[in-house]
Amino acid sequence: MEYRTLGNSEEKLSAIGLGCMGMSHAYGSLDNEESMATLHKALDLGINFWDTADMYGNGLNEELLSNVLVPNRDKVFIATKFGFRWRENGTNYFDGSPDYMKTAVEKSLKRLKTDTIDLYYAHRIDPNVPVEDMVGAMAGLVKEGKVRYLGLSEASPASIRKAHAVHPISALQSEYSILTRDVEKEILATVRELGISLVPYSPLARGLVTATVTDLNQLAENDFRRTLPRFNGDNWSDNQKLAEGFAALANDKNCKPSQLAIAWVLAQGEDIIPIPGTKKRKYLEENAGAIDVKLNADDLAAIEELLIKYPVKGERYSEGALKMVNN
Repeated sequence: MEYRTLGNSEEKLSAIGLGCMGMSHAYGSLDNEESMATLHKALDLGINFWDTADMYGNGLNEELLSNVLVPNRDKVFIATKFGFRWRENGTNYFDGSPDYMKTAVEKSLKRLKTDTIDLYYAHRIDPNVPVEDMVGAMAGLVKEGKVRYLGLSEASPASIRKAHAVHPISALQSEYSILTRDVEKEILATVRELGISLVPYSPLARGLVTATVTDLNQLAENDFRRTLPRFNGDNWSDNQKLAEGFAALANDKNCKPSQLAIAWVLAQGEDIIPIPGTKKRKYLEENAGAIDVKLNADDLAAIEELLIKYPVKGERYSEGALKMVNN
């Protein structure tokens, strides 16, 4: 494994991290035994950057990770997030208030069974709470020693600047892949100016480019991808042509589509640390292998040509979820 530096710190994180959401949330049935085996395999592969959130499985993901985190605390840089809250009807809303944050962090520390969270993100930006107030309260956690570094997720350039002026922001987590490139407009330039690492989630476009989902019936009934525009109707059919073309490029490069997708993200800059998610050792090993796939100018140009020929169809989120990003 190769390692990259977090923001302006001296922390060395695996260039490919591990997104743990799917182990407990959103992607069908759970298999805690295989998930924990995957976490142990991550340690074997040198993947020391693990990402979770208090909303994943309503706390179950943090509890799951604690089983492997506790005996290996010095080997893992753990990131978690706060802000999403669940209603009794199963829907969620965002609460970025300082009062709620103080409650949320204590619960996360307890579930993770650790005294300190390495990287603590605000999961979104709350339009009802000034960014300065939210980050000011988060900075208090750093002073108390409960958190080491601060991060934001899906924040706009304006919010990033406001936050960074209150306390150094070390990481911005946003969706970024060959199919989702919104951050290239303004956000990437902003974080680079400020010395903030970009942590792309869903670098595999939620499996759309991995050629592993060829029939929507493969997805469990509770798999949230069934709610995403890219996985529905004509969008799905059109996007399969893109996936097939991408798989052909990967074959030419003697690698898996997943490895080519991650390699593309890695090639966008040394300040980018993707966190592909998986709950299976097989896919973890494949993802880690992307570190050995080096792309040249011809490779990158071929990918761009494919995207021109088969542009992705459909938004990355439902209409409601899109209202909560880039705020």
